[in-house]
Amino acid sequence: MKNKVIISCAITGSAHTPTMSDALPVTPQEIADQSIAAANAGAAILHLHARVPEDGQPTGDPEVYARFLPTIRQATDAVVNITTGGSATMTVADRLAAARKFRPEMCSLNMGSLNFAFFPAAKRIETWKHGWERDYVVNSDDYIFRNTFRDIRTILETLSDVGTRFEHECYDVGHLYNLAYFVDRGLVKPPFFIQMIFGILGGIGPDLDNLTFMKRTADRLFGEDAYRWSVLAAGRHQMPFLTQAALLGGNVRVGLEDSLFIERGKLAVSNAEQVEKIVRILAEMGLEPASPAEAREMLALKGGDRVEF
Repeated sequence: MKNKVIISCAITGSAHTPTMSDALPVTPQEIADQSIAAANAGAAILHLHARVPEDGQPTGDPEVYARFLPTIRQATDAVVNITTGGSATMTVADRLAAARKFRPEMCSLNMGSLNFAFFPAAKRIETWKHGWERDYVVNSDDYIFRNTFRDIRTILETLSDVGTRFEHECYDVGHLYNLAYFVDRGLVKPPFFIQMIFGILGGIGPDLDNLTFMKRTADRLFGEDAYRWSVLAAGRHQMPFLTQAALLGGNVRVGLEDSLFIERGKLAVSNAEQVEKIVRILAEMGLEPASPAEAREMLALKGGDRVEF
């Protein structure tokens, strides 16, 4: 599978708000429709958050997830990856509720605390669709995205027992060392999946030197055979970073959670449009999207028949 690349698609996230893009999926039907389209376009993994249907606020409510997870599963074989990050304003218990109930094949797992800020976006917006949005965005200059060692251990112990594996989200070099701590203690077992994240205000910067440094550090800590790796980059850095990651042998993540744009100054019309673009870029390098079945084999996942939705 050396020429196969796992494409993950992060459908809606929690940082972007409805005012920022009409394409951002908010209702369960919109999340389901865009997830299915992204899978059909070539995404093997769907990284999912939930939103309050009426106004688009991030929510960890399992009842909201229950309105789109079965639809996605019935329509596609893609791997469903439920967030345990939720948003920086949620408690760990709220962030874990949906994953605890639905026992997915994969969950995201943030490997350290950080300042998670997106307040500069407020400067570009004069009129907001919903009353909650402005304060949520502006106040992110005071958000600490909590992921303590105890939090990480709790999530690992809760979900590993039901066969869930993880997208280990590393926003900085120190998060790789945090992951190594849990690997050394046997709580994370190969082959594990590292998502290297660049360009979040509060995390490592979007410089290509940092990409090679993160990869070298992971190789030194884990050895090349113990893990698979992927890259996401925020905003305008998305496609250049993914192209470089693919050239280095990595996997890639797109989606409206990470960037609302398809090119400079042009908003994406859907998640599928971003998937289609990265598929074209990969094809120019002689690479192909991994199928869901191939992704499951590469990441040692339990299979879609062992989830609870």
